[in-house]
Amino acid sequence: MRTALAMLTATAAALSLVACESKQDKAAEVKADQLEAQAAATPNEAKETQLNAQADKIEQQAGNADGGATTANTPDTSPSH
Repeated sequence: MRTALAMLTATAAALSLVACESKQDKAAEVKADQLEAQAAATPNEAKETQLNAQADKIEQQAGNADGGATTANTPDTSPSH
């Protein structure tokens, strides 16, 4: 019984996160994925770093656009790291 309740709780939590994801979040994720793919494909290390930084920034901004409801896996792009 406890296992079933735990699974139900986990499923409900996952579904609630999916429901919170906005169209803007999805669009930002697609754009960030494209930039990351370009970064992986370039032989130029400086360009790779720049593209990955752009992708991180897009993901961070999209995560913050909804008040932080979907920022659990958003990278921290603060300069202190």
